[in-house]
Amino acid sequence: MCPPCYSNHCNVLYIPLDEAAALLFSSPPMATTITDSQKPFSLDPYHVSEEFGFILPAPLAELPPYYQPWMDIAQHVTELIYSHMLRSHILKMPLLNTQLLESHRELRLAHLALSVMTMGYVWQEGEDDTVKMLPRNLAIPYCEVSQRLGLPPILTHADAVLANWRKRDPQGLFDMENLELLVTLPGGDSVRGFFMVTLLVELAAVPAIKSIPLVINGVQCDDAETVTRALEEFSQAIQGMTDALKLMHVYVKPEVFYGIMRIYLSGWKDNSSMPAGLVYEGVQAEPMEYSGGSAAQSSLLHCFDELLGVKHEAMSGILKMSFPVRVNVLSTCTGAFLTRMRNYMPPSHKRLIQDISLQPSLRGFVQQQACEPLTAAFQLCVTKLLALRSYHINVVSRFIIVPAARARQLRNQGNISQEETVSRAPTALEEKGTGGSGIMSFLKTVRDRTRDVFNLK
Repeated sequence: MCPPCYSNHCNVLYIPLDEAAALLFSSPPMATTITDSQKPFSLDPYHVSEEFGFILPAPLAELPPYYQPWMDIAQHVTELIYSHMLRSHILKMPLLNTQLLESHRELRLAHLALSVMTMGYVWQEGEDDTVKMLPRNLAIPYCEVSQRLGLPPILTHADAVLANWRKRDPQGLFDMENLELLVTLPGGDSVRGFFMVTLLVELAAVPAIKSIPLVINGVQCDDAETVTRALEEFSQAIQGMTDALKLMHVYVKPEVFYGIMRIYLSGWKDNSSMPAGLVYEGVQAEPMEYSGGSAAQSSLLHCFDELLGVKHEAMSGILKMSFPVRVNVLSTCTGAFLTRMRNYMPPSHKRLIQDISLQPSLRGFVQQQACEPLTAAFQLCVTKLLALRSYHINVVSRFIIVPAARARQLRNQGNISQEETVSRAPTALEEKGTGGSGIMSFLKTVRDRTRDVFNLK
């Protein structure tokens, strides 16, 4: 018999991201798989907060005074874009030494500031007047900070959501009324709404994250009762995530999201506006390609899929060729795209996903136990996850598909008017996510793979 399971709630040489991550994290043990009953699975090695989950606790709002030139621009990116002055301000910016950035929080704020400057610099004049090169006084420190963090040099979910918040009243609640952004992009209140609602979805998931070690250790110890209780907590948290996501309709205007915001979240991979990528001057001569922001960069659902046994298989070439060209078929298959998105996460969070995948199968455990309460708890988790993904499809339809249809209608009528916000949207992003995926095909495929888990036979 296993003992009871307890969780501890617990010119610059530029190295490509995958190689850099391998170098940075080669010395400590890479895996935390359970090798015996004396080594329970814990969240402690993965920099996951007991209170905030994957959210960065208490992000810094200011950098040391030496870096004030960065913050002076980053905190005024929106105004500088609207005045068409951001690029000229960045070109005058001094080239700063990143070695004075010492703490993890300093590096995260620096990455956030350099990220919003980069997105603004690239997209200041829209999709028809992009740039081919990021200037060295921005590119060099950006890549150095990125390499130290194990993140790519582009705005990610880890920047815009997880490390871009503070409480107006430090003693107040963690809610919409008391939260504000550290830096922002064009789009007004809808930008704040989009990032803050996404942050609240992350917060709602914390009980599910904390349940993961209980589930893994319970499976390892053949403790169906512990696993059942943990899965009940897990499903309640997923419902909380769906409830939080509903706030998107309250705080974000679809026409603003589609017509103004999305271009500043898009990248230079799988984007016809920048087919060659972007040269980071002083880093390397060849252009580099990076995907824009995507919900798939959140570690949450990757962890949930690995725990519940949701498999995102590659689509065959024959099947891909059968889709209409207009849908763009997911520039890469669903599974490959999701795997690639893990390179846009903090490395410790990516390792957590990998290590969950190495644990004994929860789905297999449920099948073997043939225990009615356990089976019901597992299937409720899958039901809630399926409902979350279905609701996300509805959100995407309202915020992307419907405005895209309106924008096409206006173009076809020759009625391109600045009065219609959606008509300002870049055509390269129609029916695609800012991460570069063919969005509805991608989301429906992910949903269908989730539904497959129901079959326990």
